[in-house]
Amino acid sequence: MTLFHLVLLAIVQGITEFLPISSSAHLVLLHELGGAPDQAIALDIAVHLGSILAVVLYFRPDVLRALSGLGALLRGDIKDEPARLAIGLIIATIPAVIVGAILALSGWVGHLRNPTVIGVTMIVFGLLLYWVHRVSPEQRHTPDWRLKDAVIMGLWQALALVPGVSRSGITMTAARHLGFKRHSAAKLSMLMSIPITLATGAFLALELRDMDFDSAFAADIALATVLAFGAAYAALALMMRFLD
Repeated sequence: MTLFHLVLLAIVQGITEFLPISSSAHLVLLHELGGAPDQAIALDIAVHLGSILAVVLYFRPDVLRALSGLGALLRGDIKDEPARLAIGLIIATIPAVIVGAILALSGWVGHLRNPTVIGVTMIVFGLLLYWVHRVSPEQRHTPDWRLKDAVIMGLWQALALVPGVSRSGITMTAARHLGFKRHSAAKLSMLMSIPITLATGAFLALELRDMDFDSAFAADIALATVLAFGAAYAALALMMRFLD
């Protein structure tokens, strides 16, 4: 892979991961245009890792609250808000994990990764986000997130396994439909991205266990991760300021 393609891949992933325009779809199209290398999966994992690190850093107070809530859950305490946040993120992740496993085992993942599916789904779900945002009230804030909301948003998030359906876009659509303010909808969507992206990355990493990496490709992976992190953090900060 050329340096230009590597930089382009990392920056496009970083910018599109949190904007509601499907980063996975853009990566598929970039691989199609540039001739997907044998190490495409490894590079996709690297740029997703960079993006998720940007989320963790930007929302670090909320991430720390979720982690403290996870500790409370392990102690059997589910009453405080951090514990509810932690269990909500766990519940919201389950539908996508189940659907993802079904698609992977059935072989449907490969059939869905084509430009026609991507083009149609990007248009349809983009229009859906626009319509839901226009007609839904803005009344609720992030602390109002209940387990019922987590289930609903988790089911919507599972649709993002279809290429072209933006994970951030579909979860923002669900949150706006539930009446969350735009800033809170975006924050919930970003926090939900952490466990599902880590789960997806772990699954994809299993496919690389027998692959040999030379020092040059290891350097490419490191560069892609750093560039994706920078692009993702900038895009995330600009989007949240815009939503304010």
